[in-house]
Amino acid sequence: MSDFESRLAATRSTLAKIATEYAPAVFASSLAAEDMVLTDLILKSQLNIGIFSLETGRLHAETLGMLDKIRTTYGTEILLYKPDPAAVDTYVQQHGLNAFYDSVELRKECCRIRKVEPLKRALTGKKAWITGQRRAQSATRTELAVQEDDAAHGMQKFNPLADWSEEDVWHYLRSNNVPYNPLHDKGYPSIGCEPCTRAIQPGEDIRAGRWWWENPESKECGLHVVDGKLVRIKQTD
Repeated sequence: MSDFESRLAATRSTLAKIATEYAPAVFASSLAAEDMVLTDLILKSQLNIGIFSLETGRLHAETLGMLDKIRTTYGTEILLYKPDPAAVDTYVQQHGLNAFYDSVELRKECCRIRKVEPLKRALTGKKAWITGQRRAQSATRTELAVQEDDAAHGMQKFNPLADWSEEDVWHYLRSNNVPYNPLHDKGYPSIGCEPCTRAIQPGEDIRAGRWWWENPESKECGLHVVDGKLVRIKQTD
């Protein structure tokens, strides 16, 4: 068995374990490449794992187009969670539509309103949640574990692709004809909200296009952060 096949088998095993031992569990999909790997594995195996996405109101048209591709390919609707309109309006009125460029604090507040708060609603009543995070994605994720005790949300958190490489992800997508965001073919290896994401240049870190005006150490939106620190509280065997 090749190294890739071993990693794939381990990921399948992890997902099966989540579905049977941690129901109800949900997968938080950004609709990007890694998350399409997990979407394909979950839906083709008909695992008892819900899938949702955070529709921030500032996503690329290509990202939103993935919802139709998933519906066409798998016959499945992805549940969407959106920010509170009143909170968005207050932020825009007080700071401006694109105030996130002005400071890390205002950027994180925008992320809190558009992503963190909707995530909390999506996770309410669940025993576990799944992400497409990988250790190789950025300097902030090098210690990522496959399973973590997420005390912030009071549940288990799983990162089934933690030890996958970028090559692993694309090998799986292409070998299984999995649909993916066309922005990946335009220099966007990591995709977030449209105004906060740019294409990268050859040789740049794969997350260099996310919040490119900030230092690498601050480049997290808050979904995996508590009190300014990444949630790496306790690895669970």
